[in-house]
Amino acid sequence: MTVLSVVLLVLGGWVVFTFNGLIKLRNQVANAFRQIDVQLKRRHDLIPNLVESVRGEMKFEKETLERVIQARAAAVSAGQGGNTGDILAKEGMLTQALGRLIAISENYPNLKANESVKTLMEELTHTENQIGFSRQFYNDVVTKFNTEQQVFPTNMFAAMLGFAPAALWELPADSPERENPKVNLTV
Repeated sequence: MTVLSVVLLVLGGWVVFTFNGLIKLRNQVANAFRQIDVQLKRRHDLIPNLVESVRGEMKFEKETLERVIQARAAAVSAGQGGNTGDILAKEGMLTQALGRLIAISENYPNLKANESVKTLMEELTHTENQIGFSRQFYNDVVTKFNTEQQVFPTNMFAAMLGFAPAALWELPADSPERENPKVNLTV
C-alpha cells in the first residue's frame, strides 16, 4: 500500500466520521425544536380554557382577552409550516399577551379564588417554564452543531456535504417579549 493510498483512506474515513457526526447533530437540532413545539402546542391548548374561565370575571378587560386570542391564533398558524423566525415572533407576541393577562388577573380576587382558574394558571406557568428549558436546550444543541461546522478542518467540507448553520432561538432587539407587560388599571 502506498502512502497516497493510506492518506486517502484516512481522509475518507475522516470525511465519513465527520459527516455522520454532523448528521447526528442536525437530527438533535430537529428533535430539540420539536420538543419546543410540543410545549407550544400544550400552551396553545391551555389558552382557550383559561380565556373562557376568566372571561366572565374580566368584563372590563375585553381588549386583553382579544389580544390573547389573536396572538394564539397567529402563533398556531406560524407553527404550521412557518420558519423559525416567524414562529419566534408570533410566540413572542403571545408571551407578552399572556403576561398581561396574568398580571391583570392578579387584581381580580374572584379569579384568584377560582380553583379551575388557579389550576389553569399553574399549568400555564409550568408550561412556560418548560418552554424556557426547551428553548435553552435547543440553543445548546444548535450551538454545538454550528460550532462543529465552523471548526477547522470541518469548515472546509461542511458546506460541500450539504450542511448549513441552524438558527438560534433568540429574541430580536425590538421583540415585544423583551418588554415588561404594561398594566393600566385606571380605566
